[in-house]
This record gives sequence, C-alpha cells and structure tokens, in this order.
Amino acid sequence: MRIFVTGASGFIGSAIVKKLQARGYQVQGLARSDASAEKLQQQGVQVIRGDLEDLASLRNAVEQSDGVIHAGYIHDFSRMDHAAAVDLRAIQAMGDVLAGSNRPLIVTSGTALVSPGRLATEDIQPSAGVHPRSNSNIAALALADKGVRVALIRLPPTVHGAGDHGFIPMIINMAKEKGAAVYINQGENRWPAVHRDDAAELFCLAAEQAEPGAILHAVQEEGIAFRQIAETIGAGLSLPVKSLSAEEAKAWLGWMAFFAATDNPSSSAWTRKTFNWQPTGPGLLEDMREAGYFN
Repeated sequence: MRIFVTGASGFIGSAIVKKLQARGYQVQGLARSDASAEKLQQQGVQVIRGDLEDLASLRNAVEQSDGVIHAGYIHDFSRMDHAAAVDLRAIQAMGDVLAGSNRPLIVTSGTALVSPGRLATEDIQPSAGVHPRSNSNIAALALADKGVRVALIRLPPTVHGAGDHGFIPMIINMAKEKGAAVYINQGENRWPAVHRDDAAELFCLAAEQAEPGAILHAVQEEGIAFRQIAETIGAGLSLPVKSLSAEEAKAWLGWMAFFAATDNPSSSAWTRKTFNWQPTGPGLLEDMREAGYFN
C-alpha cells in the first residue's frame, strides 16, 4: 500500500515515514525544496514536488495513494490566519479526491486548541472561532460524511526527541540570550508532551484502524508544570530560574509568552484503550537532559 505524507521531511513527518516503511508501506512525500527532496530520496521515499498551496500536486499525489497522513503545516506564528487558510484549502482539496473511497485521511491538530484550563479529552469537538486552525479541524471531520475515513490527531505543545526544533529549543535559546530560565507567576500551568516516535506510531495506527470522524490524542504525559520545564532548563544551562508576571513575560518572551502561560492538561485514555497505544519513549524532562537539548 502507498501512503502520501505531507510534512514528510519534518521533525514529526520523518519519524512517521520510518514507522510506515517499517510496516511495509510505500511512502510518497511532499517536498517544497531541493534539500527536502534529497532527504526524502535518501530515505527511499517517492518525492512529490510542491507545497501545501500547490493544490494540483496535492490532488495528483492523493489520487495515486491508498491513504494520506497530513502532517505538514506552515508554522509561521506571525501569519497564523494565512497558515490556517492554507491548511483548510489543502484539506478540502485532498478530501475532494478521497470522497467516497473510504481511504484514510489523518489530519494533525493540537491539544492546545481544545479546552485551556481544563482537561482536554478526545470527545471534545473542535469549536469555530477558538483558533484560526479550528476551521480546518471542523472541515476535516465533516469529510466523514463524504465517505472519507478521516481522523484527527491532536499533538501536545511539545513533541520532543533528538533534533527537536519546536517550542522547547526556542525557550532554551531565549534563556541563553536573557541569562535566566523563566516561568510565569507560580508556573503551575501544565504542558502535555509526547516523544516523537510514540506520536509517529499513533499516526500509523490511526491510518490503519481509526473510524471515520475519530479524534485521537498523542499524549504521553498528561501535564508537566511549566515551572519544572524552566527548572530543567536552568539546571541544563547553569542559569538562574525566576518567576515573571504576565506583563514581564510579554517583554521577556515576546509572542512565546502566550504559549508559556498556556494551561493545557490533556488525556489520552480513550486513545490508549481504543488503539492499544502504549508510549515507550522517555518523558520530556528526561529527554531534555539526555537528548542534546543543551548542547
């Protein structure tokens, strides 16, 4: 069987590719640059040149595939509306090709969009207006009524592992530049987390088993107090750790202050039970200490 993966050369996408290949799948990967194309070719992936705005390339790849894992996204936080609009059009284009086929379309989202301040569970449906990306989630799930075996996988704010270039490395770099690791107020807000290999495994399980309209949570740790994350950074860099007020955090962290204050405890109880998904990777704090985050 052939699976088409958007974001195939990325941090999470490349782990998904390895898991699919280990299962015996042929993999097609979307590549927008020569460097990405070369990386995919070295992994034995059939390269589809284009990007998420090249709807013709997306449609062509989907027509050739037995299923799609949509792990690509434009992570430009200065243009969130644009990124979400591109995502929506890409999902709609791929969904049009898959309509009536019962082939899988696994779409990526985030637990942070669900229910800030209270436990996020898989039965909570996406709501319009919560975040620019919410419309993509709603449109994706609606494809279940059009004969697409669509499922939504929500990732936590940090998907960690060697080579991570997400929020945690960004916060570490800010600590290096500013001379201290920080948290906001008491630092009791919680971040869920998952190792990227465990997340990749769940994408494969979803492509194979998920029922139309399913929502899965790739959550290994339900909620780590942000103060613990800051303390681990301080220890790793031999820097002081201090609390900031919300206003001080805006000046210190910039746009990252919003995410650093996010309280996003998230459950994966239903996902684990339904798909027998048992994460085996190290936890976030251990991975930060052992996977080269402070090198």
